[in-house]
Amino acid sequence: MRLKLLSFLLVAPFSFALQPVRAQGTSGFHVTKTFKIGSPGGWDYIAVGPDQKIYVSHGTQVNILDARSGDSVGVIPNTTGVHGIAFAGSKGFTSNGRLNTVTVFDLKTAAVLQQIPTGQNPDAIMYDPYSKLVITCNGRSHDLSLIDPATGQVTGTIALDGKPETAVSDEAGKIYVNIEDKNKISVVDITTKTVTTSWPLQAEGPTGLSIDIKTKRLFAGCDKKLVVMDAGSGAIVASLPIGDGCDGTGFDAGLNLVFASCGEGKLTVIKEESASSFKVIDNVPTKRSARTCAVNPTTHEVYLPSADLEPAAAGERPKAVPGSFGITVVGKG
Repeated sequence: MRLKLLSFLLVAPFSFALQPVRAQGTSGFHVTKTFKIGSPGGWDYIAVGPDQKIYVSHGTQVNILDARSGDSVGVIPNTTGVHGIAFAGSKGFTSNGRLNTVTVFDLKTAAVLQQIPTGQNPDAIMYDPYSKLVITCNGRSHDLSLIDPATGQVTGTIALDGKPETAVSDEAGKIYVNIEDKNKISVVDITTKTVTTSWPLQAEGPTGLSIDIKTKRLFAGCDKKLVVMDAGSGAIVASLPIGDGCDGTGFDAGLNLVFASCGEGKLTVIKEESASSFKVIDNVPTKRSARTCAVNPTTHEVYLPSADLEPAAAGERPKAVPGSFGITVVGKG
């Protein structure tokens, strides 16, 4: 991901705070609360586990929160440069970008079970239910590492011709990968472990990627655009305006809504009216630096990690205000 804020430090205990409810747009979504994290550290992806806990990548560890209260319920340590979290059965997996490893942990106890070497700078990580593999997108080595979650062994590597940012599965044998530096999506046949084709996005800087398996639509978050692509043909179905600094997208299959989290402080909400019709229905004010997101399919809430930012000189990356990091929760509550 493109925003790697701050030095990586351990995280202090959590506190829970409500934010004032902001004006609602046409979607009905608004900021409902904030889960506060009490000390500095960088961050990237966030994930909702099958146990209804929130897993937050945070520098050298992953913090685990109760999705209702925001209380801290666990920590996965020693995940330096952690980017993402994936789940397979009773296990969780973190992609540790600075260690070139994946940490395997027990979902019930949060105990670390194993460290698995991967390609260089593993970024996004996902579980593919079709192949029953955990897959990392390795940004520096330009490849995918395929991990058998049962044995913890890397069973294959798939070379790519650019920097993979995010990957999703159609759960029928294909993996779609955003290639950030080539502005395209590469299609992988997971059975043969080969790239079969690549499709230009006609937009720059693809980062976040999600999928509607039912309509076979891919949603690629690019620079100020959300590109909707036909997962069967690669045809561009729609190109919609979103906020600046998008680094993540999410899809709520229950509501047929696409979310694009944008670092300028907007969560763009797009309605999938049909497989060929998409409409921006809201831009929910969030917080500057809220670039990644995760959708809770049970509560229909969206979680966005972010912090308040100090003023920065021209050409410099802003620093987070100490103690301001937390999770902004957007919902209809």
